[in-house]
Amino acid sequence: MAEHSETHVESAELRRSPRFAAFFGVGAALGILIALILTFAFGDGQISESTGARYSQSQVFGFLLLGCVPVGVAMGGVVALVFDRVLGRRQRTVQIERERVETDE
Repeated sequence: MAEHSETHVESAELRRSPRFAAFFGVGAALGILIALILTFAFGDGQISESTGARYSQSQVFGFLLLGCVPVGVAMGGVVALVFDRVLGRRQRTVQIERERVETDE
């Protein structure tokens, strides 16, 4: 059996990048946590001055979720973009060696 090998060398740029979905998820979770904290800090069942209605704590929590979760997701995205820019500066060029071996049978 005769073997024939062929080697090809290429260069490629290697860089790390953050997983954006993880940052979005952490931002959403922090938004939920902040909404929960604000609900117990301010949602004591008083009558609203602007509407004259009384809102339960679950309604206050829902209203706060509408604002806190999108802000948390946006902040997580901003942090991921900053990490992407910082890590993008540290890219390096590596040599990739591909070897192809063929056997004659």
